[in-house]
Amino acid sequence: MTQSVVTEAPATEADVPSTGSDPRVRWVLLAVGLVAALALPWFVYPPVAMDIVALALFAIALDILLGFTGLLSFGHAAFWGSSAYVTGLIATHYGAPFPVAVLAGAVFAMILALPIGYLSVRRSGIYFAMVTLAFAQMVYFIAYQWSGLTGGENGLQGVPRTFFGIDLVETESFYFYYAALPIILLGMWGAWRIVHSPFGRVLMAIRDNSQRARALGYEVEKYKVIAFVLSAGLTGLAGGVFAINHGFVALTELHWSTSGEVVLMTVLGGIGTLWGGILGAFLTVMLADYLASSGFQGIDLVTGSVFVLVVLLFRRGVWGTVRHRYLARRLRRATRRGAADTRE
Repeated sequence: MTQSVVTEAPATEADVPSTGSDPRVRWVLLAVGLVAALALPWFVYPPVAMDIVALALFAIALDILLGFTGLLSFGHAAFWGSSAYVTGLIATHYGAPFPVAVLAGAVFAMILALPIGYLSVRRSGIYFAMVTLAFAQMVYFIAYQWSGLTGGENGLQGVPRTFFGIDLVETESFYFYYAALPIILLGMWGAWRIVHSPFGRVLMAIRDNSQRARALGYEVEKYKVIAFVLSAGLTGLAGGVFAINHGFVALTELHWSTSGEVVLMTVLGGIGTLWGGILGAFLTVMLADYLASSGFQGIDLVTGSVFVLVVLLFRRGVWGTVRHRYLARRLRRATRRGAADTRE
């Protein structure tokens, strides 16, 4: 009986892979995405390109909770920012290569997420969101007060890009991008494995009907905590790379507005799609960079207006709407073929 909730959970849009059931389309998308990631710093300023892929992983990590578990977290800045600080401190004080520092930051984010997740998942809906926000603000306050370690309002400055003595990576943003990209791609692959594993199917079942999942013997709170910790770990990977990329960790990385920004990216691209987080991060960062480089001051006003328009015109987000129409067209074709076969 317990197996049935994994394989026969009510199918929703988020349950269907973004490419439908055609593996050829899936492989084409993966190839296009990989080529785009490799080519990005040739067309975009490399530090901005690194921000795009780091924030894309951040959005994907949040989507594991929001789109696949049904939990809206407004506190993920705590894991993004705390990992950035730990990564920066280890890289600065111990001279560790940045992949080691980033991994340490991700582990710290997961450790931090364990008690927060354990206490937060006992609530749902807006109450869960507010509890995570409260914990995140506590972490922000601690970082603000502990200025001797974090730098307080001045932030953590002079974070090095130590990479086994390879000068090109340590001094050139272009080469650093390619050295750090495997960390981001590994995190994205991990998110894909989580979503498409039996564990991910249980998360979807909990999202769709937690009472039924509990009645079938699944420890709902336990699965939610594990999903919360895994999401925090992936967020930590992204936050650590972001810190190394900038060579600086600002206190704003722990602020609630950072959590709101990544929620915006996820919704903009499409909840429960994974690819939507990538597209949402790309659109948001590129728009903000374009407006900033043109000297425009009201960046938040424009991005907020774009978000409202997308929500009104694309109910499922940009990628979610494209995917939905593609799947609907395939379904209509299959139905027509089935009807034709029946008549014959």
